[in-house]
Amino acid sequence: MTDAMTDAMTDAMTGATAGTADTAGTAPTGPEGAPTGAVRRHDPAVKGFASDNYAGVHPEILAAIALANGGHQTAYGDDVYTEALQEVFRAHFGPAAQAWPVFNGTGANVVALRAMTAHWEAVVCAESAHIHTDEGGAPERTAGLKLLPVATPDGKLTPELIDRQAWGFGDEHRAQPKVVSITQTTELGTLYTPEEIRAICEHAHGLGMLVHLDGARITNAAAALDVPLRAFTADAGVDVLSFGGTKAGMMFGEAVVVLNPDAVRGLRYLRKTAMQLASKMRFVSVQFEALLAGDLWLRNARNANAMARRLADAVRDVPGVEIPRPVEANAVFAILPRDATERLQKRFRFYTWNEATGEVRWMTAFDTTEADVDAFAAAVAEEVGFPA
Repeated sequence: MTDAMTDAMTDAMTGATAGTADTAGTAPTGPEGAPTGAVRRHDPAVKGFASDNYAGVHPEILAAIALANGGHQTAYGDDVYTEALQEVFRAHFGPAAQAWPVFNGTGANVVALRAMTAHWEAVVCAESAHIHTDEGGAPERTAGLKLLPVATPDGKLTPELIDRQAWGFGDEHRAQPKVVSITQTTELGTLYTPEEIRAICEHAHGLGMLVHLDGARITNAAAALDVPLRAFTADAGVDVLSFGGTKAGMMFGEAVVVLNPDAVRGLRYLRKTAMQLASKMRFVSVQFEALLAGDLWLRNARNANAMARRLADAVRDVPGVEIPRPVEANAVFAILPRDATERLQKRFRFYTWNEATGEVRWMTAFDTTEADVDAFAAAVAEEVGFPA
């Protein structure tokens, strides 16, 4: 591929080429104006508030993918981009960190937890944890471990809550507690402070346990806390983390980041048997480089967090709307009349979180704009005030 073709591909992928389709149903052009064979089937102006996974790919990430294209590179992670990625992660998490790129968040969690446990061991987690509620039983079915969930008021574990399940050590009749898994930010939109995570790590380590952090939205957490990524991970005592890239603006890709080499075994082989080993791994690794080598991760997270605060402020005083949880990162939870929710969901995509209470969840993303938020907030006010 010539430099001109690479430049043209980059322009096309980022929407800069004049021939690129701007509306649904139009065939776009690729490098040198050649038809791609694909048709745009959606309106890129439409935004929703269901999940930050709904967002597209940041243009700088797309440009990085095009940059890594062309020529041949060794497959399965023995490429120059994956090699360079290790230093990118070590700049954030310290010299002991080792990153293992994978395809998705469930894969990252399963591979990490499987590498941290034996088949007779268990993982203590919050009842609301993604590994417990939203991974289809994959940690137990695929990793062969037992989850020990704990009810929490805000999605956060504490040493005292951990002790509700961290018992029975040496009892052959009970799955042996081995790992504490926390999520940052939590599934309920709340944040752990570095001090809270340090207390959990010290308590878990004192029990002979390890600590895993599900960081699907780890960049949002660091931005909200205004601290480096290592402040609540490596510096706090976390052993292994799952680093989320997709929600932060990547096309796809997460990473298992090992901070304590003694906490895992066989990860190289487990990633393969869990079907998480990418053949063309350079295209995952270069995305992480674009995200983390500069400040793209921080810019994206700050925007998503700011838009969540803007949305909460805009609807907080609307009669009939309740914001029951603190807005600490890029999630807004709200309770509104059920009929209003149904009407609003016909106009914007978002999820009902709790059918019994009518609580819904609104997520903002790196590409959410003030205009998007204002339009949605106006629709909320309109539908809540709309007569049944």
